[in-house]
Amino acid sequence: MITATYIDHMGSDLSVVNAARVSFGKKREALGTVTANGETSIVLHDTDQKLIKYLAKHKHMSPFGHCFASFHIKAPVFVARQLVKHKFLRWNEISRRYVDDEPEFYEPDKWRGRSADKKQGSDGVVSNINIGNITLTAKVLYNSLIERGVCPEQARMVLPQSTMTEWYWSGSLDAFSDMCNLRCKPDTQAETRLVADIIAGRMIHLFPESWEALTDG
Repeated sequence: MITATYIDHMGSDLSVVNAARVSFGKKREALGTVTANGETSIVLHDTDQKLIKYLAKHKHMSPFGHCFASFHIKAPVFVARQLVKHKFLRWNEISRRYVDDEPEFYEPDKWRGRSADKKQGSDGVVSNINIGNITLTAKVLYNSLIERGVCPEQARMVLPQSTMTEWYWSGSLDAFSDMCNLRCKPDTQAETRLVADIIAGRMIHLFPESWEALTDG
C-alpha cells in the first residue's frame, strides 16, 4: 500500500507575509484563527492575501522558502526513483545495505494498458495479470542469499522494482508546490500521482492561501 504520512511542519501563511514585508521593516499579525474539520488555520488581512497572490504570480519565491513540511513516504522503488528527481526536497531513504528484513512488494489493484499514442503513459485495463509467482521467487531467493551469509548490499540485487521502500521527504513550501504542480497532473503515472495528491491534500490545510496561489488547483 502506498502511503504518505504527515510528520510535521514549520511556519504558516503569515510567515510568508512577514518574510516579504521585512524588506520594508514591516510586520503583520493575523486577524485570528479558524478551525474546520479538525484543522486550525490563521485568518489573514485581505491585503496580506493579495500580497501572497502577488508574490506567487510574479515568481517572487523566496518568502515561500521560509515554510517547511516533512512527510514519511512508503512506496515501491519505481515510484521512489521518479520522485527523487526533485532535487530541492530533502530525502533520507531506508537502505538495504543495512536492512535485511523480509521484502514487501507492491501489486496494483488493476493493470493498465500501454498508451497507443505515447511512448510513456497508460490507457485502459489489462486483465488476467498475476505476478505473485515472480515476487515469491524474488523473496525466496533474497532470503536464501541472506541465510547463506551474502551481504545485504549484494543480496538486494535480486529484488524487483515493485519492492516497497520508504523515506523521509522534507522541503520548503515552494519546493513541494513545484513537485505537486508536475506530479498531480492527469497524465503523470498514477502511483506517483497518488503520493503527490496526498501531500497536496495536507499542504492546502497547512498553508491554504499560499498553496492555492502556488499550485494549479
